[in-house]
Amino acid sequence: MSDTSDTPDRPGNARPPSRRRPAASGAVAGPAPHYAGHRDRLRQRFRDGGAAALQDYELLELLLFLSIPRRDVKPLAKDLIARFSSLAGVLSADLGALRAAGLSERSALALKTVQAAGLTLAQAEVIDRPVVSSWQALLDYCRAAMGRSPVEQTRILFLDRKNRLIADEVQQTGTVDHTPLYPREVIKRALDLHASAIIMVHNHPSGDATPSRADIEITRQVQQAGKQLGVVLHDHIIIARGEHASFKSMGLI
Repeated sequence: MSDTSDTPDRPGNARPPSRRRPAASGAVAGPAPHYAGHRDRLRQRFRDGGAAALQDYELLELLLFLSIPRRDVKPLAKDLIARFSSLAGVLSADLGALRAAGLSERSALALKTVQAAGLTLAQAEVIDRPVVSSWQALLDYCRAAMGRSPVEQTRILFLDRKNRLIADEVQQTGTVDHTPLYPREVIKRALDLHASAIIMVHNHPSGDATPSRADIEITRQVQQAGKQLGVVLHDHIIIARGEHASFKSMGLI
């Protein structure tokens, strides 16, 4: 795509709207664009009622206003929601997918910045806090960070002696159904961080959180490696869209 950061965003191959020339002195200007008041009304509804007062595509419109100043973005917002299933799906899509959907690089980066800010906010709710008292926040963060990834990803959450989260690191990223993990490297990293316990987390892009035989085996290997060096494996959580599985709750740890 030859789109640049200053090229107007548009779905498909639709031509950009023609620009009206300024009216000559004394001439009557043409009517204002039909969307001129829509933006102000949408912003006011957000001021009055917050996100609950808007539908997903309207929240997306508010975000697109920031990078597309002079255009009706409602059709684009609806097209993106339909393509990626939800607002969360739009924000989680990678840059290439957003560009292919008709966004300029500038607008795609703006949306990814919003996602990054959201993840930072979610992480702030769990970092340096005992995982027992912030378990739901921890699950919410993991879902936001990796629940919609198209490939498998393994994260290790490192805990101190009071079970406070001190670090969250992506160890490996693999294919749609496999992620390589090396137990010795996981435990070595825990020792480097002076962590006394860990929680393994990985996603299933298929949407099914049921552990595979490979998941169970690698969990056993990490648990055994940790025991030898005093690092406890508290849990292994599998994240899928709309659900999760806990090895501890299932009696697998």
